[in-house]
Amino acid sequence: MSVAAIHLGLYEKALPPSLTWHERLSEVRELGYDFMEMSIDETDQRLARLDWTLDERRAFRRLVEDSGLVVPSICLSAHRRFPFGSADPAQRERARDIMLKAIDLAQALGVRTLQLAGYDVYYEPSTPDSLTRFREGLAWAADEASAAQVMLAVEIMDTPLMGSITKWLAWKRDIPTPWFQVYPDLGNLSAWGANVPDELESGIEHIVAVHVKDTRPPVGSDPGQFKCVPFGDGCVDFVSAFATLKRLGYRGDFLVEMWAEASADPHAAAAAARRFVLGKLQEAGW
Repeated sequence: MSVAAIHLGLYEKALPPSLTWHERLSEVRELGYDFMEMSIDETDQRLARLDWTLDERRAFRRLVEDSGLVVPSICLSAHRRFPFGSADPAQRERARDIMLKAIDLAQALGVRTLQLAGYDVYYEPSTPDSLTRFREGLAWAADEASAAQVMLAVEIMDTPLMGSITKWLAWKRDIPTPWFQVYPDLGNLSAWGANVPDELESGIEHIVAVHVKDTRPPVGSDPGQFKCVPFGDGCVDFVSAFATLKRLGYRGDFLVEMWAEASADPHAAAAAARRFVLGKLQEAGW
């Protein structure tokens, strides 16, 4: 497979939030990426996208079409603030409202995949009850997504609950719909000490896309670093992971996950990241 066949995208948050959609899409294309992943996180600013009017949705679709790019996925991390596992019924109701609106938005924008954060709760203690509520919420969300034919893909996370594909597979057994899959993060998998090639092989039939970032593992009292680690400065063996995916016949997207605040020059950082990742893919035989 040639490098031209690789689908390499950039996370929206890699670029400054002050950019307009036209500027953001233009910059992603100028940098040489093939697509962009949108973020709907816990901030009010990005949550407001769930309530875009018909005209706003049409305008966004036109901008994407004119850019020559695609936006195949949304990183829906808003459930960190409004989790399915919360002890507060109002929070759980908001979690469901967010989910329904995100599915509707994905349909309207032509987005194929909603990436979910694998947290039962984030700002309150995790308990057996929160895990039960989270399981119920995921099953409900998968049922709603199935009816809409929108893919839900759970990210392998920076917390132990969903820190490996093996752990996600235990949840998958309870939610067997084909519209509920996994979105591994090579950095998070590596930081938790997983055997990354084995993990990728165990879940290959369920992997819809792959997050590419570097991380530093927790050691003793050091919590590690799960974001904003410069490529090449962390613990991820990219060549081994990419070679495994090639051997397994993976044909999905690769998404470079970066944050603009980590660099004084986000444009240059995103350009360097693309060169780094393509270089590692080539070393791995892509």
